[in-house]
Amino acid sequence: MTGRERMRAVMTGGTPDRVPVMCQLALGHYFLNAGLDAIDIWHDTEAFAEALVTLQRRYGFDGILVNLPGRDPDWRSAIDAVEAEPDDPATRRIRWRDGRVTIAPPDETPWVVAANGSSTRPAFDDVDPDGLLYVEPHDLSGAKYPFSWGFDGEPAPLDPDRFFPKWHTDTLLRVRARVPDVSVHAEVFSPFSQLMELCDHESVLMALVLDPERVDAALSRLAEGASRLAVLWAGTDCDAILVSSAFVGGGLISREDYARFELPHLRRIVRAVHEARPGLPVYVHTCGALGDRLDLVAESGVSGIDTLDPPPLGDVELEDAFREVGDRLFLKGNLDPVGTLLEGTVDDVRTAGYQRLAAARGHGGYILSTACSVPSHAPPENIMALRGIVDESHA
Repeated sequence: MTGRERMRAVMTGGTPDRVPVMCQLALGHYFLNAGLDAIDIWHDTEAFAEALVTLQRRYGFDGILVNLPGRDPDWRSAIDAVEAEPDDPATRRIRWRDGRVTIAPPDETPWVVAANGSSTRPAFDDVDPDGLLYVEPHDLSGAKYPFSWGFDGEPAPLDPDRFFPKWHTDTLLRVRARVPDVSVHAEVFSPFSQLMELCDHESVLMALVLDPERVDAALSRLAEGASRLAVLWAGTDCDAILVSSAFVGGGLISREDYARFELPHLRRIVRAVHEARPGLPVYVHTCGALGDRLDLVAESGVSGIDTLDPPPLGDVELEDAFREVGDRLFLKGNLDPVGTLLEGTVDDVRTAGYQRLAAARGHGGYILSTACSVPSHAPPENIMALRGIVDESHA
């Protein structure tokens, strides 16, 4: 089987020839290991596509998550200057012609601040739900309200048919053309994640209690945009869609709040995808404690769950997850990215990997992966050990 065929089998209830391997890498890991300039990887469609394919091939992954959208091909024209930070020359500061500044470390995701260095996050009370449609946290100029693409300053039209720019799918299309035999996945941010990425976190969490109806209104608008984007991805030759929903684990919101503020909108996105392209797998990425809400995730209609943080990062033991939802969902992850991939040895990785394969044996629907993203400074030899594990287990 090719990686694409193998992943498809796992995600649709089939039988693969071996357990597939697919990790999401932190963007800083691409910056440090892809052999390209970090600023180019973050800002340039072609550079990021090249970085994705380079590390997929190096690590022998069966799939690639395209977790940055295409970029405006004219992005360089918006730059005023690029400077090294005086006290940290490895970190650069991009000054844009509109006054905003991007801080670009060599090993972390860049972030955008106002010209005076202040955050651009509004409080939730300052956001009109009717002025929302979709918030792309990884836009070149960051998440902002009203939302606009890049540095042209023009608010994006709230008409869903005109909201997403024509170059939005370019990275995925480039990756797909280069690796026809690899499973290529697109990413959509859940409405709750969009709201948390846009606004001051405390103001959103307080509003869950003090103004839940207004939160509902904002999430409904953002669900419309997320559904439109998911349908846009479904129109490409992608193999699956990941809904990134990092902020709905037990460490942030209760099971009851999950049922109200996450579940109906996740269902809406899944339904939109399946109406546009029946059978396309949709799975969800959530960090932290999920043990008390795995059943709710399964009720959303998704095909699988990504992350499944083990203790101490979360509370999910892989055996328990298979017993609870393994008959309905494929499972991806559960390997500690910090204690094992970053801080452990190759032997530690091999031991943890074989433990996951043993837990998955007899269930079929498992993708070997770290729970959350592989850290920026994780040793490459630790990551390469994952492919070696599955090859040995099949031999």
